[in-house]
Amino acid sequence: MADKIQTIGVLTSGGDAPGMNAAIRAVVRQALAKGLKVKGIKRGYAGLLQEEIIDMEAKDVSDIIQRGGTILQTARCPEFVNPEVQKQGAEICRKHGIDGLVVIGGDGSFQGAQKLANLGINTIGLPGTIDLDIACTEYTIGFDTAVNTAMEAIDKVRDTSTSHERCSVIEVMGRGAGYIALWCGIANGAEMVLLPEKYDYDEQKIVDDIIAARKRGKQHYIIVNAEGIGHSTEMAKRIEAATGMETRATILGHMQRGGSPTCKDRVYASTMGAHAVDLLCEGKSNRVVGYRHGEFVDDDINEALAMQKQIPEYEYEICKNLSLK
Repeated sequence: MADKIQTIGVLTSGGDAPGMNAAIRAVVRQALAKGLKVKGIKRGYAGLLQEEIIDMEAKDVSDIIQRGGTILQTARCPEFVNPEVQKQGAEICRKHGIDGLVVIGGDGSFQGAQKLANLGINTIGLPGTIDLDIACTEYTIGFDTAVNTAMEAIDKVRDTSTSHERCSVIEVMGRGAGYIALWCGIANGAEMVLLPEKYDYDEQKIVDDIIAARKRGKQHYIIVNAEGIGHSTEMAKRIEAATGMETRATILGHMQRGGSPTCKDRVYASTMGAHAVDLLCEGKSNRVVGYRHGEFVDDDINEALAMQKQIPEYEYEICKNLSLK
């Protein structure tokens, strides 16, 4: 199998994440170091279907490790769930001589990688998502940068919230997962953290807590609200009406996806990219690279997609205990 790998393709799919460029760079240079050819596929599976495929050399990934986003660009491709479209994607890989493929993205991207692997394309997935919602790994490319971006922004909002004696509802990203919100809740010392995995939608509890905190002399109040709950602007209006405390909503949005990746995202993404190439050269396919218990590991994609990830109970308890007003 190892002798058959001559050309490796690499694509980024789904939402972009800081560190994806580091992973691309590692795939390209690790493959070249092993005497392989590399082809970059632009705009994810959508670009694969349009045959937006380019040859990549070492110079093509120079000076990108510090850049956010992805030089290969990315896109959603809902039509790739169609078996006929999947077959078309596999045939295009064969047409361009791609016998090993590295897919950088989240769960949806891995489902596409799984289908290509089943169709005979040796495929390895790298967890690239700021949401940290992939069950087989404790780390996903981009989370560290995104959570630090959110943390710094919340610090700034707290400054003005304190000055004006306001309540601030600050919405962070994460889709249906609350990991960014949980980490920011602890790191920013938020008075309340709302996670989709834990929130009971009893807004009266929040109102009662704010009123009680005001009576104890609390002059400002920070609520970190996860994207999976959302509706922060409407929530802020209701809180202000119920408490009489001036309340503002701040939706951090896509700024969390951008920016220069942290050292951790650069190093871990680079290691994962190189590891993906090594796995292909070892004859492995249908695998997802992950990080668990201090080591870089790989799992069968089918098993990885079947895993369920939960908010760590101890971290959640810490978050609640440390937010006591």
